[in-house]
Amino acid sequence: MTQHYLKQVPIALRTRRKSDVRTQFAALCYRIRNDKPEFLMVTSRGTKRWIIPKGWPLDGCTPAESALQEAWEEAGVMGRVTGPSLGLFSYHKVLPQHGGLPCVAMVYPVRVKALADDYPELGQRKRKWMRRKKAAARVEEAELAQIIRAFDPKLMRL
Repeated sequence: MTQHYLKQVPIALRTRRKSDVRTQFAALCYRIRNDKPEFLMVTSRGTKRWIIPKGWPLDGCTPAESALQEAWEEAGVMGRVTGPSLGLFSYHKVLPQHGGLPCVAMVYPVRVKALADDYPELGQRKRKWMRRKKAAARVEEAELAQIIRAFDPKLMRL
């Protein structure tokens, strides 16, 4: 059973101590166009690479609520969480004062109803709708790409 569990843990986390890993919550923001899902991707502030909105846990919020709040702050998303966590992915967060932290992000599906013209991180990031194949190809994290490729909006509560 332990060996099966280890196969489920992202590769970057297998050799880390639990105290070394930080948890974040992420939003896989989507809409349906022509019966196919599109994903709202944003750029990171530092490297400008394509990512999904994510951030640290928020006091008084569930993980899903934290993910939804990050979607609002980073991309102006107005929508709702439509299901449980889709999975998790690991990555290395670069922080100037710490050099970097290993992180794991739990991903929640967020159905986008509308995008605000004004939101907290406007001007700090770009946002763009992408089809599944393009979104999966643009992210650097293999586990996140797999979550995007496997996402089935028909299984979400609408």
